[in-house]
Amino acid sequence: MYTALVIVQVVISVVLVGLILIQHGKGADAGAAFGSGASGTVFGSRGSANFLSRTTGWLAAGFFVISLALAYLVHGDRQVESVVDRIGAPSVEAPAEVDPAGAPTPVIPE
Repeated sequence: MYTALVIVQVVISVVLVGLILIQHGKGADAGAAFGSGASGTVFGSRGSANFLSRTTGWLAAGFFVISLALAYLVHGDRQVESVVDRIGAPSVEAPAEVDPAGAPTPVIPE
């Protein structure tokens, strides 16, 4: 199960990268003024915005769902300590001793 989900996630991520790279940005319309218009596109006269945007959205949602499923498979229901719990509580030092002159003497940790 884990291996299959990892393979699907890698495939989705590669397809997502490809889809994102072939989409036109908001500033791409300025290039149409210089003769590089998109009148002969593969996706029709409206362009590829609707198809590519929706496909990217669905693949991104699938990527997040698979990521959550993989995280659940790896950690399961067990309680994971936080980083603060792993470090431990700060140690409380003994109060400084006072010499007869009134100046505190430093406590050297062992």
